[in-house]
Amino acid sequence: MKRLAVYCGSASPADPRFAELAREVGDALARRGIGVVYGGGRLGMMGALAGGALAAGGEVIGVIPEKLVEAELANPDCTELRKVKGMHERKLAFTELSDGFLTLPGGVGTMDELWEAVSWAQLGYHAKPVGLLNAFGFFDHLLAFNRHMAETGFIRTAHRGIIMAEHDLGLLLTRMAAHEPVRAITAMGLDEI
Repeated sequence: MKRLAVYCGSASPADPRFAELAREVGDALARRGIGVVYGGGRLGMMGALAGGALAAGGEVIGVIPEKLVEAELANPDCTELRKVKGMHERKLAFTELSDGFLTLPGGVGTMDELWEAVSWAQLGYHAKPVGLLNAFGFFDHLLAFNRHMAETGFIRTAHRGIIMAEHDLGLLLTRMAAHEPVRAITAMGLDEI
């Protein structure tokens, strides 16, 4: 994996562990020679992620909608800052520029990005790994809900393993590097759908 799209919050939670986690992930990716593609923001976990990667000499590509640039939320320190018209173009750029997706704790925008990566994998729009760093148990309830969707039949058996979740970044990256694409809905017969 040469680059990962990293999804995380633009907020700064009061708990300092979250910002430190983002810095550590940025640093660890840079030290492994993995570039970061992210939302291009300078605040919150996004800014900490970029700062960690840049301080370790890593590549950081920010992809940010024009409205957020106008609001002065863009990170001018990125290796490359791509301005796009809106969120749809932003998420498409994440997919085109990266070899996989890594989700850290975040809010609604982070969840939107995660679920789109999962949905696109199911549909065959990409065949890239989707990793979830479950630091501090932050995603325990989300993972339980994902299991619930699978158990009730809303996630096909072939797609139950799309989200690779681990508490340890090294283990997660190892799993992501060994990723084998799932069978997309578009490749299934009607009896499988």
